[in-house]
Amino acid sequence: MSQPGIPASGGASTGLQAQNGAASASGSPYTNGPVQNALLSSQVSVSQGYNSQLTGSYPHLIPAKTLNPVSGQSNSGSSQTVSPLSNYQRHGQALYGPPVASHPVTPSLHSGPSPQMPLPTSQNPAATPMPSGSFLPGASVPSPSNWQYNYLSQTNHCPRASSQPTMTGNTNLMSPQYVSSGDTSLQNNIIKSGIISNTNNGSMAVHNSYDEIEGGGFLATSQPTHKNPTMSRSVGYSYPSLPPGYQNTTPPSTTGTGIPPSSLNYASGPQAFTQTPLGANHLTASMSGLSLHPEGLRVINLLQERNMLPSTPLQPPVPNLHEDIQKLNCNPELFRCTLTSIPQTQALLNKAKLPLGLLLHPFKDLVQLPVVTSSTIVRCRSCRTYINPFVSFLDQRRWKCNLCYRINDVPEEFMYNPLTRVYGEPHRRPEVQNATIEFMAPSEYMLRPPQPPVYLFVFDVSHNAVETGYLNSVCQSLLDNLDLLPGNTRTKIGFITFDSTIHFYSLQEGLSQPQMLIVSDIEDVFIPMPENLLVNLNESKELVQDLLKTLPQMFTKTLETQSALGPALQAAFKLMSPTGGRMSVFQTQLPTLGVGALKPREEPNQRSSAKEIHLTPSTDFYKKLALDCSGQQVAVDLFLLSGQYSDLASLGCISRYSAGSVYYYPSYHHQHNPVQVQKLQKELQRYLTRKIGFEAVMRIRCTKGLSIHTFHGNFFVRSTDLLSLPNVNPDAGYAVQMSVEESLTDTQLVSFQSALLYTSSKGERRIRVHTLCLPVVSTLNEVFLGADVQAISGLLANMAVDRSVTASLSDARDALVNAVIDSLSAYRSSALSNQQPGLMVPFSLRLFPLFVLALLKQKSFQTGTNARLDERIFAMCQVKNQPLVYLMLTTHPNLYRVDNLSDEGAVSINDRTIPQPPILQLSVEKLSRDGAFLMDAGSVLMLWVGRNCGQNFLSQVLGVENYTLIPQTMTDLPELDTPESARTIAFISWLREQRPFYPILYVIRDESPMKANFLQNMVEDRTESALSYYEFLLHIQQQVNK
Repeated sequence: MSQPGIPASGGASTGLQAQNGAASASGSPYTNGPVQNALLSSQVSVSQGYNSQLTGSYPHLIPAKTLNPVSGQSNSGSSQTVSPLSNYQRHGQALYGPPVASHPVTPSLHSGPSPQMPLPTSQNPAATPMPSGSFLPGASVPSPSNWQYNYLSQTNHCPRASSQPTMTGNTNLMSPQYVSSGDTSLQNNIIKSGIISNTNNGSMAVHNSYDEIEGGGFLATSQPTHKNPTMSRSVGYSYPSLPPGYQNTTPPSTTGTGIPPSSLNYASGPQAFTQTPLGANHLTASMSGLSLHPEGLRVINLLQERNMLPSTPLQPPVPNLHEDIQKLNCNPELFRCTLTSIPQTQALLNKAKLPLGLLLHPFKDLVQLPVVTSSTIVRCRSCRTYINPFVSFLDQRRWKCNLCYRINDVPEEFMYNPLTRVYGEPHRRPEVQNATIEFMAPSEYMLRPPQPPVYLFVFDVSHNAVETGYLNSVCQSLLDNLDLLPGNTRTKIGFITFDSTIHFYSLQEGLSQPQMLIVSDIEDVFIPMPENLLVNLNESKELVQDLLKTLPQMFTKTLETQSALGPALQAAFKLMSPTGGRMSVFQTQLPTLGVGALKPREEPNQRSSAKEIHLTPSTDFYKKLALDCSGQQVAVDLFLLSGQYSDLASLGCISRYSAGSVYYYPSYHHQHNPVQVQKLQKELQRYLTRKIGFEAVMRIRCTKGLSIHTFHGNFFVRSTDLLSLPNVNPDAGYAVQMSVEESLTDTQLVSFQSALLYTSSKGERRIRVHTLCLPVVSTLNEVFLGADVQAISGLLANMAVDRSVTASLSDARDALVNAVIDSLSAYRSSALSNQQPGLMVPFSLRLFPLFVLALLKQKSFQTGTNARLDERIFAMCQVKNQPLVYLMLTTHPNLYRVDNLSDEGAVSINDRTIPQPPILQLSVEKLSRDGAFLMDAGSVLMLWVGRNCGQNFLSQVLGVENYTLIPQTMTDLPELDTPESARTIAFISWLREQRPFYPILYVIRDESPMKANFLQNMVEDRTESALSYYEFLLHIQQQVNK
């Protein structure tokens, strides 16, 4: 395992090329778009890394199978098309030549593969499945992981069927992706530095791959890294005395919703800060004297205190840090850890039996985001960490890295603060005052000119597709939002349709109408007239509009029932590979023709059992194509609109490994299912207009001693720790698992930093950096005290999806139950001072059994229900790719009583008054026939109206005279001129605004068919196949007390 933040040396970078280049058949040059001159000079220098003989164009790439030079294995676990390193080199440049730096770097570090850093199998999709007794999905890390204690030991703690035989197949630890975040407005607080300096501190001059560009291949040499002495980090006038970059107070708008606020509240501008600077001793003393919350140390007997659910949304725990550090910390909506107190050793972590990991939402829409434009991006010369609020300044000219402890020089330009216009205050620069910041990247962060935004739409037009009527909705949404697609004058757009043949559309400027070109040879797909199929949107807008207006009618009389999805995807890939971009694919059935054809695998009589259901792909075609797409910077988003089984387990791979997303609309029909039409239109509007990052890579670094071993989300791992994201969107979440490799006894604080390097739709290269700081603790009680139960549940859910695929669903369920048993057993035996009868838990884990029971009843993991296989797979895709806040809402919905809404405790947002009713437990005990209850389950809202509900609610909100007149299929509330109606509609609208997907509202009467779905979400009640919360607690207690 490579040292955190120090990826394998330059030699390891050959495995990364696939993501960097893009083949160009024509080699046509195009300009760099509106990027500031200081960042991009028109002259191509060696430092830009792409072939200077083709100025401004894309080099032609040669397909090759790339072996990882360290492990000798193919990095993808399957063949992939990648570009050889030589495409990014000038003539005569050494293959592994060292990056040129302002300090000497020993060339031997870059001269070839580094033997001491093997690629961990955890990142290799071809990893062998784990035995069913451990919860390490696909990871075989030599260091002891916190999941190697007997989680899923063959002694099943669960009173259920025997465990299943292990299923072999795709054991890769990556899975499909989902959505998050409301407001797309991004008011960038641009900070422009007036000084342009040519001396880049530690910057590289020659780049062969994104691994080095983001800082991977730059290994330290000049001076030894300093072991951190016991917190003699001279904090002097460094971070404790900085103004807050992020107010840790929750805005009033967050009360009463299951979702944290959709924006970061940054302090606006510099603020006077009067506190005297803290010295290191003062800081250490004040930290040791911090009082731990007495609430947090409370021991709870869950069998006596079952009603532990708070009536307001559960807030993440606040790390036990000095307030001057904590107020600079990263917003937990963007970056949070399962343990807010990091155990000093792996042994302590193993003793606590809790998972250690991070949950990220790195590209979330932010209302305010500090953006720095400077020719010098200050980074540690050793581990390439970006300077951040948690580094220490030894004096004005030197700073110590908070990840590897190396002492670095402060570059001259950094001495000047563009905000205060004062020289000599580097510690007051915006980079050292904000845990979340965005840099405008200079040219050395590019391997080629920034790509233009390219959008290609691929439509299924078989008889089945035409029957659903989806083309009308999609084409109309595109027409409505054409001018809102993110981009600039370089934006390109194209369309492909397919049934048993593939249809291209020439939109060449000058044509009077779009020209359709049909390719019937699906065995060997070729691109007719490639230069006219992806066209500049501004120049060909009228032709594009004509095509969108005529497409829905063109195939109305079709008799074609076959679907050649695979060949259509191959054609789309060939069309897009010269530039990269986003491919949006709409499919309505199982592909039946050509490569990638699939056969039905779902057996309805096996739906309810946990045995032998097909969670693994039936072909590797879609995964291989996704890896080819990833290599050429193409992401594929799949919209599945299907009433029949479509094998999402196989189709979903095209999005999972290309960093795309999956959208699923079961039983979509424009007449029979109008609510799905409304949902598709609303979600398409968000999808088409939200911000997007192209040709992105992300790396997560952590303090020396910690290591990351498994990643979750939609991406492809190119080197040991570099995530390839051809597209990044603001609605995607990621998770990583970590272990403590070396003892952290010498440090009191650890930090984590994610860096996302991407091209904006305006053609700017940007780097978004988030840094999180947490305390290190040495006792088990402190570890339990800082546990973040939502983050733990979210990470466990990700791990359980992997376990379902690599082993079996019953294994994954057992692992979830054992996670609770093991951690509560550890607490009882090691941290509890006096043994008492009952089920004793620390206050921080009071909701752990409830959340795990909710996961067991969630569509991904439930048994005994008639859940369709595709629906289960889609739920698993959501787990792997939704930010934590939405994952928790779909797992444990929020229940509110809404027939008595009042303005008491309401919040005011944009002159609207939003009621804030208390959250209720998910049990029928909490319902009453004389009330109305709203359940917010994330992607769906259900309003259950009791038979004896008051006449006031029926007439003033539902607009009906009596209960029997409530329509069976009511999905909208009438807008009545009554305060009750206004309050209810305001509350529901506000819940919908908080998320990027559109939850349909169902109004449910007692005899409504939807009532079963409503009751299914009552997590605390017993169902035919699942225990009630109280029974589950008794089972846990029985196992813990063994």
